[in-house]
Amino acid sequence: MRFDANGLEILDREECLTLMASVPVGRVVFTDRALPAIQPVNFVLQGEDVIIATASGSKLAAATSGAIVAFEVDAFDAGDEAGWSVTVLGQARAVYDSGELSGLSRLPLNPWIPGRRDHFIRIRSDVVSGRRIHPTMVEARP
Repeated sequence: MRFDANGLEILDREECLTLMASVPVGRVVFTDRALPAIQPVNFVLQGEDVIIATASGSKLAAATSGAIVAFEVDAFDAGDEAGWSVTVLGQARAVYDSGELSGLSRLPLNPWIPGRRDHFIRIRSDVVSGRRIHPTMVEARP
């Protein structure tokens, strides 16, 4: 195991992707009218790419098309003071190819918010990083 300067375990790409696949909700960080914005979304991984379904014409769809975005997922246990966080950086693109859309529409992507979600966004995972804190790390604090 490798650790950063704060004593957090540094996760390799494979572990990051495995952890990402274990949760249904993440956060997209993007720019909206020249300001930073964060939106929680349901997602699935397809290979190493993050797939999101949103409504056509949504703010998220407009703001992320072709943009470099961050995508973050995490899980924490406050009682044990343990958890992990994974961040992906990459270009987001709207999916328009009918063959690709057909495949994406069959993914187990189940948005929690009602309404039509027929616009797919693919975020390429160019940079993947993650950290984990273990309960034993908390016990070792001075």
